[in-house]
Amino acid sequence: MVYLTRKEHFNAAHKLECKDWSEEKNEQIFGKCANKNWHGHNYDLWVTVKGMPNPETGFVLNTQILSKIIRERITDRLDHKNLNMDLDLGGLQPSTENMTIWIWNELKSHIPAGELHCVKLQETENIFAEYYGE
Repeated sequence: MVYLTRKEHFNAAHKLECKDWSEEKNEQIFGKCANKNWHGHNYDLWVTVKGMPNPETGFVLNTQILSKIIRERITDRLDHKNLNMDLDLGGLQPSTENMTIWIWNELKSHIPAGELHCVKLQETENIFAEYYGE
């Protein structure tokens, strides 16, 4: 089995808050992420597909095709957006964890060769989440 990963990038703003909580409790739980004036991240996104290389091309999946799918389904939709306002997560927080699940669901049925293996989203230099479709 070969694992092929494509890295993409986007910038987006969000805030984490529970509307039923006080401002103090939101700040206690979410820290700077509860900033009432929002905050942004320079996200790095890794999408990994797995499979055996095609005997003719040597590719699990042509990376140009993979890049186009990621751009159309994810980065064009999220880049320079407000994740709270411009993305429907069904009422979930736009956390890195929830974003990986959303990205997985947006990509899964659009991968034309191989199989989606992992979505990794890095929010900061020290924070990232990975989702394997489980």
